[in-house]
Amino acid sequence: MKYVWERPGWPTMQWDAAVVAAPLAAVRHQQGRLLGRMESVGFDLREEAVLQTLTRDVVGTSAIEGETLDVQQVRSSLARRLGLDVGAVAPADRNVEGIVEVMLDATRDYVRPLHAARLFDWHTALFPTGRSILRRIEVGRWRDDAAGPMRVISGPFGRERVHYVAPPADRVAGEMQRLLAWVEAPSLDPVLVAAQAHLWFVTIHPFDDGNGRIARAMADLALARSEQSAHRFYSMSAQIRAERAAYYEVLERTQKGDGDITGWVLWFLACLGRAIGGAQETLAAVLRKAACWKAWAAISLNPRQVKVLNRLLNDFEGKLSSSKWAKLTGCSQDTAARDIADLVAMGILRKGDGGGRSTHYVLVDPAP
Repeated sequence: MKYVWERPGWPTMQWDAAVVAAPLAAVRHQQGRLLGRMESVGFDLREEAVLQTLTRDVVGTSAIEGETLDVQQVRSSLARRLGLDVGAVAPADRNVEGIVEVMLDATRDYVRPLHAARLFDWHTALFPTGRSILRRIEVGRWRDDAAGPMRVISGPFGRERVHYVAPPADRVAGEMQRLLAWVEAPSLDPVLVAAQAHLWFVTIHPFDDGNGRIARAMADLALARSEQSAHRFYSMSAQIRAERAAYYEVLERTQKGDGDITGWVLWFLACLGRAIGGAQETLAAVLRKAACWKAWAAISLNPRQVKVLNRLLNDFEGKLSSSKWAKLTGCSQDTAARDIADLVAMGILRKGDGGGRSTHYVLVDPAP
């Protein structure tokens, strides 16, 4: 079996333009409508939407690789770098700061040329200790295959399944030079550049680790160029995470194909369309948060109550109980119970269904 990079025509890729035209036009229309709607909601709400989107993007791109990041750390790191006030800032570890730095560089500075040195900086930021879990890797340089060919595998030790074998290391520099030159002088719609660059990069697989995250950052950069905007209102990475099985299936099929990437482009455009559609949920959450705080403006709340209410409106996981309240705020169970009782009396919280050990509380949306 030959991989696509072993074919005589590589790195030339083809797709059926007639088949791709309508989905591309539909996605471009979606982009325009979303940007227009976000322009109408006001600066503060727009910035909150950007913060929520980038948080999902950073958490999502890491989760695809099996790495779970603390959402609050990600949000705080992004807010600090964007100059946004989100109250108390949770300290972030080096892994969080690294991926945040990469995603912001890709999306906020999308005009700056993409070259090898910039990719090396991204790779160094992703692996500040020079290790991937317990394995030492080459950081800020192309892979050298000292440990053998670069392979994408799954399954338990001794029964691994090889999904893909990348080009040998001595070809990487030349392959990447061609890719980066193409990205900076494309003859395609930037959305199609995002699709092809993502595929091309992960096919070369130029680094010891982090290739998926950097490929998705490259795609985000191209998408920012397609919109001529540094504001991100949808998360392609979060959508890919939700469709991870389909993502890996179409990627593997294309990398084992003959250079016709129509299937990959169609999947990418469809996934992008669903990501843009998901932005409506982000906007709804932002508008809900604004409505809540407007309704609560005249109510005197203590710092613990403000903190937990913000968490409930942003990224709270599971159900709110008095024990979770105490853990989040560092207070006693008695203080947590009083804080919650006050909010129930104010009509801000209500008891959820269930009692006893299942007792929990939910937000009451303010009357319109």
